[in-house]
Amino acid sequence: LLLIDSGLLGTDPAPVTAMLPGFFVSLAVLYVLLLAARISEQCRNMPAFINAMSFSEGTEAMRQQTVDYIRSSDAGFYVFGTRLTSSMILKLMYIWCIAITGLL
Repeated sequence: LLLIDSGLLGTDPAPVTAMLPGFFVSLAVLYVLLLAARISEQCRNMPAFINAMSFSEGTEAMRQQTVDYIRSSDAGFYVFGTRLTSSMILKLMYIWCIAITGLL
C-alpha cells in the first residue's frame, strides 16, 4: 500500500521500502503487547473461574482464601508500574496510527 501511494505521488519508493522493516517490527511489538494484555485480562478473570469450580466438601474456606489471595496479588503484566490492559494497547495503537499518518 505504501509502495502504491508513493508510485501515485510520483516520489521515489526507496525511502518507503526502507521504512518497511521498522513498520513490521512495530507491528510485532504491538502484537506482543496485545498478547501480554490478554494474559492480564485472563488473570483478572481467574478468581471467578476458581469460584465456579466445585471441590470436595469442606474446602469452601480454602477456596475463598485462594480467591482472596489471587485478587490481592493482582497478577498480570506491568509496564512502569501500570497494568497492561487491552484498552490501553488499543489506545496505543490508535495513537501510533495517528503519528504514522502524520509523518507520511
